[in-house]
Amino acid sequence: MRSSRRNNPSSLLLAAATRFPCGRLLRALLALVVLAASGCATHTDRLIAVRNTFYSGDLDGAQRLLDAEIERSRGDANVLLLEKASVQLAAGRASEAEQSFRQVRDQFDHLEEKSLAETSLSMFGDDQWLSYAGEDYEKVLIRAYLALANLMRGGDDAEAYCLQLVDKQAQIVAAAAQPDGTNPKAVYQQVALAPYLRAALREETHRDFDDVARYREMVVSWQPGFAPGTNDLMRSRTGRHSAPDHGVLYVFALVGRGPFKDEVEEIPSTAAVMIASAALTLTGNKTLPPVVAPIKVPRVVASPNRVSEVSVSVAGTPYGSTATITDVTQMAITQCEANHHQVVARALVRRAVKEASVYAAKRSSGVSEGTWQAVAFELAGLAWQFTENADTRCWGLLPDTIQVLRLELPAGQHEIRFEPLDRNRRIMGSPVARQITVPNGRNAYVLVHFPGQEPVGQVLASTDQQPQ
Repeated sequence: MRSSRRNNPSSLLLAAATRFPCGRLLRALLALVVLAASGCATHTDRLIAVRNTFYSGDLDGAQRLLDAEIERSRGDANVLLLEKASVQLAAGRASEAEQSFRQVRDQFDHLEEKSLAETSLSMFGDDQWLSYAGEDYEKVLIRAYLALANLMRGGDDAEAYCLQLVDKQAQIVAAAAQPDGTNPKAVYQQVALAPYLRAALREETHRDFDDVARYREMVVSWQPGFAPGTNDLMRSRTGRHSAPDHGVLYVFALVGRGPFKDEVEEIPSTAAVMIASAALTLTGNKTLPPVVAPIKVPRVVASPNRVSEVSVSVAGTPYGSTATITDVTQMAITQCEANHHQVVARALVRRAVKEASVYAAKRSSGVSEGTWQAVAFELAGLAWQFTENADTRCWGLLPDTIQVLRLELPAGQHEIRFEPLDRNRRIMGSPVARQITVPNGRNAYVLVHFPGQEPVGQVLASTDQQPQ
C-alpha cells in the first residue's frame, strides 16, 4: 500500500512547486501524478476477501462484500458483476445468475467499440483508466456459464449460448489477423464444452444422430485429453441415447480455484518495443525513450490446487469420476501470453507520451536545463511514470477446470454422492449428496462446486425447476 499523501513524494513535489515561477504548469503535472497514484491496492488485492469468503462457503458474506465493492468502484462494475453472478449460481439462483451474465456479456460486447477519447486519456494514467472490456477467455467463458446456468432452469437457450461461444471465439481470433498473415491469437484452443453440450442436447431428441456424431468429433479434436470422448463418439454412431426405461445424468463440476492476475515487473522484450515503436510512428513523430527501468504488467497466475476431480456414486456404488472438458487456467494463461507483447507495448507508449508531455511543459514554461525548476519537472515526470499499476482486473471466481461425467441410470430417483479426489485419486475433504430424478429417455443435469476439498453452495439440478 502506498504511503499517505502527506508523505508521498509527488505530494511533496506539489508543495514545492509553489516556489517556482513555472509553478502553475508543474502543479498541473503533479496533479496528474496524484490522480494516477490514487488507490491503495490492485484489483486482485481488493478481491482477496471476496475470494476467501466465497471459498469458505459463506456466499451471503461474499455477496455483501461484492455489493459494497460495486457501490464503491462503479467503474469496475462489470468485472465485479461477474463475481456476483458466480456467487448467485453457486447459491442456486440460476435465473439471477443468467441475467447477470447476460448483462456483462452485452456490456463487454459494447466496450469492444473502443472510445478514442478514453484510450487517449489512459495514456496519462495506465490501463486501469480504461473501462474493463474483459479478457478474451472471459468473453468466451461467460457464454459457457450462461449455457450451464440455463441448463439448470430448463435448457431452452443452452444450445444458443453454445453457438454464441463458438462464434465469439472465432470472431476474436479473426479480428487479430495481421496484414502480414500472422495472428497472435491463432494459438487459442477451441472450447470443447460447447460441442459437448450441443451433442448432449441433440442426442436427447432421439434423432439427428449425424449431428451428434459431428459434435462428438469436435470434442475429441478440440480436447484430446478428454478420456470419455472416444466412447461418446462411438456411442453416437449407434444412434442410441439410453436403454429402455433409462435416462442420462450429466454431472458438471467446477473444480479447483481458477487463475488470477498478479502484478510483476519486467524489462520489455524486443517484440514489445517494436510494437510500441510502430504505434508511436502512426500517432506522430514521438520516439520511444530508452528502456532502462522495468515496467509493471499483469501476469495470469495459476492458483495452487489439491483437488483434481470429483468421484460420483449412486446409492453407495461408485460410477466413476469427472473428467476435464475445459481447462480454464491453461486457457487463460495461453491467451494472455499471446497478448502480452501488446500489453507491454501500451505501457511503453504511455511512457513515451508522458516523457514528451513533461518535455513540452518544461519548454513552454521557459525552464532552463540544469536549474532546480528543471530538476523538479524531471522528478515529477519520473513520479508520473512510476505511479502506474498493472491492470489486474479479472474474473476471480472462475474454477481451475470445468469437468463432466455422463451416467446412464434407470429412470427414477437416485441418491447421488459427490466426493473430491486429490491428484492421487484419494478421497479428500467432505462429500455432498442429494436426491436426483432421472427422467425416462431424457437428460438430467447437475452442477456442483468444489474449489477445494469442501463443496461450496448448493448442488443444482435441472429437475428442480421448470423452464421459465
